[in-house]
Amino acid sequence: MSAKRLTVGAGWSMVAIGALHTLFFLPHPYWAEWLSGGLWSGGGSDASYSVFWALPGGFTAVLVLFGLTVARLGRRGEALPAYTGWAIAAWAGGCVLLIGPSGFLTGFVPAGLLIAEDLRARAARRAGDGAVRPR
Repeated sequence: MSAKRLTVGAGWSMVAIGALHTLFFLPHPYWAEWLSGGLWSGGGSDASYSVFWALPGGFTAVLVLFGLTVARLGRRGEALPAYTGWAIAAWAGGCVLLIGPSGFLTGFVPAGLLIAEDLRARAARRAGDGAVRPR
């Protein structure tokens, strides 16, 4: 089976988004507070808690792992269902509606690639024998 290039690209774009998010939020003064147990004691500032949920407690590690999984599936010739791309697009769009233009706009890149891969596969199936088979 041949690699699904758009799926691979979607996976690597998710890895890049997670890595860039981490690099953006990495330099801040709260690491010492976190490592000394400041969040456990409840003595952390509001800003400290906010940055915690933006970096180690947030979605970045899961996004990178999901991106690596998607890239691997694509290299194996597998594609994700279109609803995966639509769900990522809905999540990114909802977040942009709530906080305005931000890094969430980058979520439309992997979403679009996953949706495009599905559309490409459907068109190929239709062109191949005229019948669209269920997954």
